[in-house]
Amino acid sequence: MGKMRRTHYSSEISSALQNNEAIIMGWVSSIRDHGNMQFVTITDRYGDIQVVAKRNECAEKLFDQIQQLKEHTSVAIRGKAKSQPKAPNGTEVIPLELKVFSMAKKPAPFMIQGKTSVGIDTRLNLRAVDLRRNYLKSIFSVRNTALNATRKFLSGLGFIEVNTPKMIATATEGGAALFPIFYYDREAFLAQSPQLYKEQLTMAFENVFEIGPIFRAEPSRTNRHLSEAISIDVEQAFVDYNDIMRLLEEMIIFIIDSIKETNKNELEYLDLQLQNLKLPFPKYSYSDIVSKLHEAQEYIKWGDDFSPQTIKNLQNDGIEAFYFITDWPTSIKPFYVKTKGEKDDDMMMCESFDLMYGSLEISSGSTRINRKDELLKRMKKQGLNADAFDYHLRVFDYGVPPHAGFGLGIERLLMAITKCDNIRDVTLYPRDIDRLKP
Repeated sequence: MGKMRRTHYSSEISSALQNNEAIIMGWVSSIRDHGNMQFVTITDRYGDIQVVAKRNECAEKLFDQIQQLKEHTSVAIRGKAKSQPKAPNGTEVIPLELKVFSMAKKPAPFMIQGKTSVGIDTRLNLRAVDLRRNYLKSIFSVRNTALNATRKFLSGLGFIEVNTPKMIATATEGGAALFPIFYYDREAFLAQSPQLYKEQLTMAFENVFEIGPIFRAEPSRTNRHLSEAISIDVEQAFVDYNDIMRLLEEMIIFIIDSIKETNKNELEYLDLQLQNLKLPFPKYSYSDIVSKLHEAQEYIKWGDDFSPQTIKNLQNDGIEAFYFITDWPTSIKPFYVKTKGEKDDDMMMCESFDLMYGSLEISSGSTRINRKDELLKRMKKQGLNADAFDYHLRVFDYGVPPHAGFGLGIERLLMAITKCDNIRDVTLYPRDIDRLKP
């Protein structure tokens, strides 16, 4: 780079700089060759800058350099700001010096302008280039706001951010969808959830949250499944699932309000108008949904899980946007979920919920079992080996408080907010059954 350093970002190139020098840095996003006049758009993290070079107004060597530029080339330009109503921010830059950091060797296999492009696999093979598209930059700016808002919301309520192990000895939720790994001389797994660790942490810190990766070895080829995702996991002591549902819906509203305030330009570019949500979100019990499905001539047996296609049939029944499905059958929920009561009928249902957006599951949560004898009974009933969970069960001899929590997939939430229909477009480098690189 030598001694050249950026003095201004694109957002700072305005009429206030009229006739003043600025050094801008970025990459060439478009070139228009008008013979004796070259229009070059330089893009940085905040937007575009129009650079205009006229043969008779700049050094011949500099003009020849500019003529050699190609799209995606990384450059620095020292130039003078000049008012131009049609340019971004009403100002263009007349170049005085050009430094090429890295010249593009060949054209990209897709256009970076516009919201649509070629097939997603072609784009994912050059993901870093694909992410230069304003459409994706807007989505990931919204994502950044969502994560910042989550931390602000939970920290403001006294939650402590934690980090739990991602290499674990046994299945977090007793499922089979695990990625095995070698851990020195024994088998281990990538964590499918921080569930058991965040439950334990309520003993010391009461209210905790984690934003981190989870790994699910599900052989799914859909637009809503990933093998590696980012989960917002929350656990709170001395509450039940009603309290944690209230926290979750308040957090969703806080996130969306933050996006409205912070990402006005991105929302305009994406042509999105985020709805004004009201509390509380609608709630339907699992049994309510089964009844509605029966009314819609959809056959489903009580105790079966719902497929996305099945849930889509309810959208004509006014069930859309964000809503909860509560009180699920105990048989299809993990072993740590607390039942509704001690009677046989109550034990068939548990204090659990899914937060939905239309047919898309955004989050799931529950009241957790906080007594060792109950946990052991549930493990036995689900055919789990209690010895494998000894590291978890032993802490229940020391007064685990009543607690509840949820896990929320940030990618699923972004799909709902941005109306994006493919989860890979809200993931920087997606991992699924077919893709392990880049």
